Amino acid sequence: MTTRHDSCESKLVFACSGGSDVGQLADLGARAAARPGGGKMYCLAGIGGRVEPILATARAAAKILAIDGCPQACARKTLEQAGFTGFRHLPLHQLGFAKGRSEVTPERVQLVARRAMELLA
Repeated sequence: MTTRHDSCESKLVFACSGGSDVGQLADLGARAAARPGGGKMYCLAGIGGRVEPILATARAAAKILAIDGCPQACARKTLEQAGFTGFRHLPLHQLGFAKGRSEVTPERVQLVARRAMELLA
């Protein structure tokens, strides 16, 4: 199963919401990007749990973005294990954030949100 990139206009954002500072940055950045012109934050747990209505919505999305706080890439791996390919990926460690050393600030959340919106454009 792959994501559709046809006339469907939905853009979905799946974020790691892990228990660390970078997980919180991924989560809050996704929420900040979920606005008009950005994307809609969607349920990564539903993908992992194979909840059919959530999978169906994701299959119909024009674009999907996975945001991961750390190099473990749980959001990316969850989507891949559910059969999704061709989605965009934003690993926060590539922006210089490191688990346990990345205080969550409004400026950092906005940086993540801006990059997410660029990837969804």
